[in-house]
Amino acid sequence: MEFGQFCPIAKATEIIGEKWMILILREILMGSTRFNELQRGLAMISPALLSKRLTSAVDYGLLMKKKLPGQKGYEYLPTNASKELLPIFIELGNWGMRWTRDHLSDNDFDVNFLILYLQRSIQPEKLPGRETVIRFCFTDLERQPNWWILVQNDEVDVCTMDPGREVDVYFTCSVKCMSDIWMGETSYRKEIANDNLKLVGQRELTKNVSKWMSNCMFALPG
Repeated sequence: MEFGQFCPIAKATEIIGEKWMILILREILMGSTRFNELQRGLAMISPALLSKRLTSAVDYGLLMKKKLPGQKGYEYLPTNASKELLPIFIELGNWGMRWTRDHLSDNDFDVNFLILYLQRSIQPEKLPGRETVIRFCFTDLERQPNWWILVQNDEVDVCTMDPGREVDVYFTCSVKCMSDIWMGETSYRKEIANDNLKLVGQRELTKNVSKWMSNCMFALPG
């Protein structure tokens, strides 16, 4: 994609305006470094296209590709050029919250994306004890409705199969309901009152969810 203009906006758009490029850089800046981690946050991108975009990002100096010592594969690390995009992406996200939310469709509520960002939102230091097991049951999913987040000390992992541990808190709702809460468009209290969310578990956890699982950085003020 070339615009044939020396305008810096045009040249910047040529580089980061390729399909998926901004979202790949978003994932890198949010902490993903491995190919499979990037695919988790970008479920609809094909492996071939992801590989192509990563190669372009390295060629443009946005990422550094580094061989993993003693392992197969590579990790992709942000350069200063991509780090300088972070405040721009934050402002783009703030703009999106103000002007694009009315245009969401059912296809935009992806459970893989939601769970990945809920995992990133967990604050282990605010949870009691060394281990916490959180179970989500999404009532609008026929395939794989149950997901677990397992917190052990500072490690936070996602399980798609029952880890065989005692569950500390259960969330039962639709993907959209949980997404709307996380985005700050509604609240736990409101969705429980409207019977859209069932939140069951230890009182210390159910009454203080927002303290140990933060909302999106773009969340609307409550």
